[in-house]
Amino acid sequence: MKKTVALIAHDRKKEEMLQFVLTHKEQLSQYNLIATATTGRIIKENAGLPVTTYLSGPLGGDQQIGSRIACQEVDIVVFLRDPLTAQPHEPDITALLRICDVHNIPVATNTATANLVLQSLLCD
Repeated sequence: MKKTVALIAHDRKKEEMLQFVLTHKEQLSQYNLIATATTGRIIKENAGLPVTTYLSGPLGGDQQIGSRIACQEVDIVVFLRDPLTAQPHEPDITALLRICDVHNIPVATNTATANLVLQSLLCD
């Protein structure tokens, strides 16, 4: 069964997410990709990878992905957060990170960690 990778990026991190995806396009094409709305659209349009999209983060997309994590349907989360900008849906972000911890799901919040997490998939 294919592993599922969730991709989420705050507005100021969307370009960084796209560059991460383009760098790892061949590897990521082997997984089921899910993402919040805008991040998923950018990946589909610019990387040409199939992505199942959920609502935008502020509209509940973080919670939708969190529910997939709780149901053990997500293997890795790459969540490029903008730590310098307040987010109106901060409680949802905290809940998503908590659910990753509760269910022992690796979550990368920067590209350095995301690179390491993806490398570990190659060893599986």
